[in-house]
Amino acid sequence: MPEFHSATMIVNAHSRRGRELYEKACKRLAGLPFPVDAHAVEDPKQLEPTLKRALAAKPDLVILGGGDGTVSGLVDFVKGTGAALAVLPLGTANSFARSLGIPLDIDGAIDVIANGALRRIDLGMIDGDYFANCAALGLSPQIAENVPPQLKRWFGRAGYLSWAAFEFTRFQPFTLIVGEGAEAKRLRVVEVRIANGRFHGGTELIDEASVDSGEIVVQAVRGHARRRLLRNWVNGVFRREARHEDTVSFSGKSLRIATEPPLPVSIDGEVLAHTPITARIAPAVIDVMVPRS
Repeated sequence: MPEFHSATMIVNAHSRRGRELYEKACKRLAGLPFPVDAHAVEDPKQLEPTLKRALAAKPDLVILGGGDGTVSGLVDFVKGTGAALAVLPLGTANSFARSLGIPLDIDGAIDVIANGALRRIDLGMIDGDYFANCAALGLSPQIAENVPPQLKRWFGRAGYLSWAAFEFTRFQPFTLIVGEGAEAKRLRVVEVRIANGRFHGGTELIDEASVDSGEIVVQAVRGHARRRLLRNWVNGVFRREARHEDTVSFSGKSLRIATEPPLPVSIDGEVLAHTPITARIAPAVIDVMVPRS
């Protein structure tokens, strides 16, 4: 295990499981050989200022408890401090934790903090905003913009999927443009995934992506009808080879992305940008606690 002398834990207690698991996490973390300064944050708007105050004490380890949106929203402030990152997956999809192989139960995740190893990973970027795992264009931002917060909080993934089914009936395919000028590629698509990790929406979909590849991956699900998206998701859930038939991928250090019409971009579940955007990779910029091989 890496030698840490101090840690801070920021838990989004507004996340679906944050409130109920915060006390359990504190009890388990009390057994670590270094002190953990713990904060349960009820108001999501206070997550950023709470973390900034905690970072002033220069902890060796920052533990973020919440969903993918919480991690992506706060990772900008951890990067560059010299502190390592650990994740307590308390959200709905927990795609970042899945990409790192972190167990989704609280005991397993804390065992990684206590006995795991450090892994140097990349972060994705949308324009100037860092993100941990995956951004998306298409149905996912439409869901993120409109899903009632109480539905996601009370019913978790089942509630999210039920709302997704409703939004699916209103969703329309769009045109994706990757690159600029005469060399730009134009495709009619039903979804676009901008990935630093293999998971999106809790499902392993982007086989080409890795958190330490040094490249950003843009995976497009081709099609003129929304049923192509449903087929791709079903094939992805069951890990069928047919999931590759509907997709085309682009990769590189930096990719310019536009759409017709302009569309919102969800970054790890939160709508934070609109096309056109530039997707980049920030290679090997942060250490994360992961399970030992």
